[in-house]
Amino acid sequence: MAHLFSAENRFYTWRQLWLTLAIAEKQLGLPIPDAAIDEMKQNLHLDAKQFETAAAEEKKRRHDVMAHVHTFGTVAPSAAGIIHLGATSCYVTDNADLIFIRTALTLVFKKLAVVIDRLSAFARQYRDLPTLGFTHFQPAQLTTVGKRATLWLQELLWDLRNIKRARDDLGFRGVKGTTGTQASFLTLFDGNHDKVEELDRLVTELSGFSYAYPVTSQTYSRKIDIDVLSPLASFGATAHKIATDLRLLAHLKEIEEPFESTQIGSSAMAYKRNPMRSERICSLARHLMTLHQNALATASVQWFERTLDDSANRRITIPEAFLAADIVLTTLQNVSEGLVVYPRVIARRIAQELPFMATENIIMALVKKGGDRQEAHEKIRVLSHQAGHQVKQLGLENDLIERVRGDAYFEPIKEELDALLEPSSFIGRAPQQVDKFLKEWVEPALADEELKRAVEKCDKAELSV
Repeated sequence: MAHLFSAENRFYTWRQLWLTLAIAEKQLGLPIPDAAIDEMKQNLHLDAKQFETAAAEEKKRRHDVMAHVHTFGTVAPSAAGIIHLGATSCYVTDNADLIFIRTALTLVFKKLAVVIDRLSAFARQYRDLPTLGFTHFQPAQLTTVGKRATLWLQELLWDLRNIKRARDDLGFRGVKGTTGTQASFLTLFDGNHDKVEELDRLVTELSGFSYAYPVTSQTYSRKIDIDVLSPLASFGATAHKIATDLRLLAHLKEIEEPFESTQIGSSAMAYKRNPMRSERICSLARHLMTLHQNALATASVQWFERTLDDSANRRITIPEAFLAADIVLTTLQNVSEGLVVYPRVIARRIAQELPFMATENIIMALVKKGGDRQEAHEKIRVLSHQAGHQVKQLGLENDLIERVRGDAYFEPIKEELDALLEPSSFIGRAPQQVDKFLKEWVEPALADEELKRAVEKCDKAELSV
């Protein structure tokens, strides 16, 4: 990803676009020498000296595109007079951006599939491990560790869909001229509209795109940037939610992210095991989410056929968005490949809360034995408040079940209490939901050949810091 948005690749792509334009113009009859095409082909990559030349030219001319037109001409002298023929700066800048964006979306698309694959294995492994559910971060009915992971997976699948949609919808600016009218190309081809349209089609095809936007101004519409950054920002929200859940679970000591044997959690507190990877995901994801606002603001202030106040903003925003998404994905993959679950801690927390949750089952069991529902409810209410006092006021363990066992009123169901308190009886259809979700939603999504190859080729994610 870093190479994709590097200066080296950017200016290589500009030269490739100038070569493509020259090839198409020559094919449609413009007098461009073969030597010009050959010299351009042989000098697509810039060496250190050419970078110095371009920098000097840009300082003198205050125009990056013209600086590189002149620099390219020094190494391809036969082409110096036809480089950029009929084009405006946005021919190379905008078309190159669209090439970078499409490639970057593909990289993100594939890396996201790997994360989904890793979390799917986690969900399958812990499909039926009961765990305390939380609403408002207060104890709620039980779920399973695997079922909770499917909530993360479902949002990641939506992100996968949205990123693919953005990539597949992406078009090319093509050759449109200074204000989008193609006037310069119409002049080049002596008023031949068909040739101008064919030039646009040829350049688009040679650049690997299936279509060009039918109308543009000097630039492609900056609403396209909104469409691109929106699914990235949405993924940022998903990643932040997952990492936040993991940070909270680490606090509860139920699940932890990977922690190396020599890793140091704190320079002062040697015992600390801080969830620094999940915290990093949250930090970068927040930045990723905010970048979408730049695209919205920029699109809204593009006066008429364009203003240049988009340029500096986009040069920062678009690469940063993809670089942020890329490292969030790498970190999330690393975390998902090394999650550590502590079943005994989970079981202990369930044991602390389950007696209260089991009260309805106890009441129903008594009624089945001939008891009175209202009378049983009052008995349970009183005992529950007594147990609550033990927990909240005295800091003791929840002894509700011991109180139930010691009350003669509950004698008819005492033999059933252990069964009524079995955690697996409180998880509903969670394991079956996990199985169905993985089979009917995750597996078909990852069956896409492009994604299947990406998952098969991907090694474990390693982090240096």
